[in-house]
Amino acid sequence: MLAPSTTPGSSEPGLIGRGQPAPAIDGTTLDGRPFDLASLRGRPVIVNFWGPSCVPCREEFPLLLDKLRAHAADGLAVVGVLMNDPPAPALDFIHQYGATWPTVDDSTATFRTAYRVAARPQSYFIDRDGILRSIQVGQLTDAEFERQYALISQGGAPSPSGKTPPTP
Repeated sequence: MLAPSTTPGSSEPGLIGRGQPAPAIDGTTLDGRPFDLASLRGRPVIVNFWGPSCVPCREEFPLLLDKLRAHAADGLAVVGVLMNDPPAPALDFIHQYGATWPTVDDSTATFRTAYRVAARPQSYFIDRDGILRSIQVGQLTDAEFERQYALISQGGAPSPSGKTPPTP
């Protein structure tokens, strides 16, 4: 269940905003495993709303693969949220590219409603404390990725337990 949040200066529940806790994403991945976004606390996270029928999503996919490898030492996690496409072609696409991140199907529009997704692809940059720091509507470029990633990667690498070590 999603906990309602409010945007600063607004009493309307459910509006996501920068500086606010990221809404929950919990469900089953396309390969049948349980997933909960909260399990990634302590790591910088990118939540990417996408679908294989979306041409910019397809073009962005290799960039996400490269960035996940490039920032592995920081503990970067990518989470896919499939929207507006059936799971089977998405799973085929994921396997074709060798992506290892979890992808949750949003066939009920629960997550895209909570995140106020305007279009695909749309990416949310979430810091180690689970706070939304930046939103990218449309396809990411290398420069845009790095600029927004800098907002969530602070705080050092996670410890083996997945928690960020305390700073002295």
